[in-house]
Amino acid sequence: MKLCVIDASVVGPMILPDEAPDIPPQLMPVMVEGRALVPQHWRLEVLNLGRTALRRKRIDAQRLERALSILSDYRIHLDDGTNRHAWGACMELAARHDLTAYDAAYLELAIRAEAPLMTLDKALAKAARHEKLELIA
Repeated sequence: MKLCVIDASVVGPMILPDEAPDIPPQLMPVMVEGRALVPQHWRLEVLNLGRTALRRKRIDAQRLERALSILSDYRIHLDDGTNRHAWGACMELAARHDLTAYDAAYLELAIRAEAPLMTLDKALAKAARHEKLELIA
């Protein structure tokens, strides 16, 4: 079973109904088969995405709670090494590709796990291509 690193951007459309057409077709098999791999901050980033949408009145609280509940039902592998690499490899990747620390963590994890990266984030996708990672976008 090959794991796939997914960032928060790919599950955003599961929370935001107006972005539902943007759900990558490869996402659901990865989620259903329990092949998703995420860094330690992933749940917080997904929550932040939802809270921002709530504040901007793009969704209501019930929609957010339902979406988070659905996401919680999937078996998502949480990497326990993210923090050990934060001030080393993540910092280097963030500087090299002008990424946020959060996005650099996805990139670092995909490199370390030798796993494909699934993202809708253009800057992260560009960095993944530069690092010669398998990219699912």
